[in-house]
Amino acid sequence: MPGTRTTTGHFTFADWQERVIGPGEEANPRLAHASVRNTFSGGIEAAGTICEYTIVYVTQKTGSFAGMELITGRLDGREGSFAVEERGWFGEDGAVHCTFEVVRGSESGELAGLWGKGGFTAHHGEATVPYRFEYEVE
Repeated sequence: MPGTRTTTGHFTFADWQERVIGPGEEANPRLAHASVRNTFSGGIEAAGTICEYTIVYVTQKTGSFAGMELITGRLDGREGSFAVEERGWFGEDGAVHCTFEVVRGSESGELAGLWGKGGFTAHHGEATVPYRFEYEVE
């Protein structure tokens, strides 16, 4: 893709509020909802992003999730906002594997016309999570 740029950085979980939706805390599979706020640094600079996840626990430690995150701040110096759709899974070792893609039409400000995708792997117990994001702005 011509004009594609790659940026990297880290994010931290600023807040994580999770609740079981059903059928119960010990049941498997079970459905949960998490409201999360993240703080990004590096190529993406954003504090207090808004993120909502739906999670399916297959066992007490494994499962998959899907969510949407609204990011407002800067991307490599350009100011604006955009939403990403996230999908991923987590395994017995506690690692979370996630890919994300910009929701078309959600971009604003200097980020209008943004397209991109990226991902991260979060390891249990790490305070910050590295991410990679490949994008272009039309």
